[in-house]
Amino acid sequence: MKEEITPLRSGHLEVDGFRIWWEFHGTGDRECCCLLNGVAMNTKAWYGFLPRLTDRYDVILYDFLGQGESSTDDVPYLIPEFARYLTLIMDEVGVEKLHLMGISYGGFIGLDFARLYQDRLHTLTLSGILLSHEKLFELYQEISLRFYRSTEEVFEIYTQYMYEKIFGEAFAAAIPPESFEAMRQRFYDRYIDLRHCLIRLTEAQDPFFGALEANMPGYRAIETPTVLIAGSQDRAIPLWQQKRILDIVPHSRWLEIPGAGHVVYLENPALFFGSLERFFEAKSLDFSPLAGVVG
Repeated sequence: MKEEITPLRSGHLEVDGFRIWWEFHGTGDRECCCLLNGVAMNTKAWYGFLPRLTDRYDVILYDFLGQGESSTDDVPYLIPEFARYLTLIMDEVGVEKLHLMGISYGGFIGLDFARLYQDRLHTLTLSGILLSHEKLFELYQEISLRFYRSTEEVFEIYTQYMYEKIFGEAFAAAIPPESFEAMRQRFYDRYIDLRHCLIRLTEAQDPFFGALEANMPGYRAIETPTVLIAGSQDRAIPLWQQKRILDIVPHSRWLEIPGAGHVVYLENPALFFGSLERFFEAKSLDFSPLAGVVG
């Protein structure tokens, strides 16, 4: 039987008329890290991976607006505000600085957190993310929005398209058909009546990229040691798009996990979290990732 995961503390942050769900896992007397959700994730999606970190680190998890147990209002969302909410959660639990890891959509929040609050960071890790105007990404966003805004039948097709897009070949081939269908069905059931949340989360990328030129000096001023962990078979955000960040964030390093797709932490958790822990311990780019990681 799997050990039940129970946060040391949890609650709702009441801010701007919203309720933001947060959880604090650990003992309260160690260095802390925060795992930022992908667009269709929530805090519970990290539970299977927490034991890889909580033996040495405290962990903050939280749901963005439109996710999990946070407010699901059909109103505009703002990525810099998601970053600010994290500072308020840190204040609530008494954490001055942390190690921040953002997967996919969470990487946008991670980048803006580093731009705005880097004095509260030990390290920054990004995975499956970009920080440049790319036409292919714009097309990907547009087609996703068309799926979200369409009929229930068309949205069901999207749940298959999405998983086909994000996995590496070996991982996808190893998933039994019944497990894949159960995964797809859970996503459908969670969002079929909350598609506006996916729309609002996706639309929040427009002002983020719209302010890219104005905010670029802030991204270039990030002094926090930053590691990009990418899957070699990522088709959602191709490697050439991700690598542009290396030319923007000055103290950054590239790590690549062969054979993995967009959700590296899920496809190869041993290499992902093992290398993450070594980075956290070093607090610098001068560390040795686990064998099997290219970088």
